[in-house]
Amino acid sequence: MDQVDNKYTRAMKFNIQKEVTIYTDGACSGNPGPGGWGAILIYKGNKKELSGYYQEATNNRMELVAALKALQALKESCKVKLYTDSAYLCNAFNNAWTMVWERNGWVNSQKKPVENKDLWIQLINETKLHDIQWIKVKGHADNPLNNRCDKLATDQIKKNF
Repeated sequence: MDQVDNKYTRAMKFNIQKEVTIYTDGACSGNPGPGGWGAILIYKGNKKELSGYYQEATNNRMELVAALKALQALKESCKVKLYTDSAYLCNAFNNAWTMVWERNGWVNSQKKPVENKDLWIQLINETKLHDIQWIKVKGHADNPLNNRCDKLATDQIKKNF
């Protein structure tokens, strides 16, 4: 089998992508400080919860990690609706900031190095494997799945700090 013909390219060739819904959230106790992230993946009504902890993080970093870990958990190319309360994350993809950052050598519009470059590069690589729609939700509001992700993230901080 050709190395290029892997599980992702096969799914894309035949347009047989599974449709997955993902909710993500990140949290920090202090900024920077101990951080946690949470994600919920939903496929055909089945839910899988993921979460983790970092000893030193920022809120933005945890938002990016949550999305990254959720996307990395997918076993094949998928059509994804990813819900996040992070405007930073949504705008970076929906407004093509990531493409501008790459083109400008990872310098932002203020001529400063883009923060969290390591995570952005990994996220960009994941977006090449999946068809992702980035959807902004209001944080800490009436969205039960976003609230659950927040609880997953904050529980990780409480458990580990």
